Amino acid sequence: MTVWPRDYDQAWTLATAVERSGPGLHSGEPSRLRLAPSQRPGYWVGWLDAPALPLLRLQPDQVVDTRLCTALQLGGRRLATVEHLLAALAGTGVSQAEIWVEGEEVPLLDGSALPWVEAIAEAGLSPAGERHGPSLPAEPLTVRQGQGFVTAFPAEQLRLAAAVEFPQAAIGRQLFSIELSPERFVAELAPARTFGFREQVEQLRAAGLIRGGGLDNALVCDGDHWLNPPLRFADEPVRHKLLDLLGDLALVGLPRAQVFAYRGSHGLHTALAAAIAAASALPLGPSRPLQNA
Repeated sequence: MTVWPRDYDQAWTLATAVERSGPGLHSGEPSRLRLAPSQRPGYWVGWLDAPALPLLRLQPDQVVDTRLCTALQLGGRRLATVEHLLAALAGTGVSQAEIWVEGEEVPLLDGSALPWVEAIAEAGLSPAGERHGPSLPAEPLTVRQGQGFVTAFPAEQLRLAAAVEFPQAAIGRQLFSIELSPERFVAELAPARTFGFREQVEQLRAAGLIRGGGLDNALVCDGDHWLNPPLRFADEPVRHKLLDLLGDLALVGLPRAQVFAYRGSHGLHTALAAAIAAASALPLGPSRPLQNA
């Protein structure tokens, strides 16, 4: 049984490299991804098919698309659907790692962060010294978009909360709050899978989206029932929203904050990450690429 860090006070990296592969959610194309240890704070992306290219540190200003996923522009290349992987890294306490990718999308796997947690457990963790995270101003940071909003304010411990409201009876109104720790992340958020709606499937596929989605890697709601039960939690949709929120915040690092999202989206989450980056009193480190060691 893996022993996870007690909290997020220290920096951790991976003890060794580990790989996973599979189709991407939206492209449906095969992708391969290797997680590797890093001596530098943050998450750094390199390319398995172009290893000579410099690694780039992930930051909120790289976000270029937030339609049903978070997609980044990394130099001349694009990397989509990063949120579940980043949630697994940040949630388990891994604050620095190299992410090597072959393809343009992170593999979806089972639609949750759990397979990435299992990969991290397989690799093991290694201490990496003192942890430096972003700090928040005294006044709350709030981002609004339509009827939704997300807000963050300083706190001693990281607490995440989210509320969702859907007309479909199978989901309806859901609220979930958690004072996060690596163990609680693994048990209560990581298994929550992405979800969608039956009536939107054909329209999204015609738009070039969810081509890799299916009943084996996404929950599908059809009004008052699910096409592929059982759910892992009675409130699995709102837990998955918190998983997405955590993954998007990982672009800036985990702040000591309370964060609440109402009708959250990747657009809102990444806008909050950008606001935290702009307001933080701590530098995130170099934004320029670093050559491979």
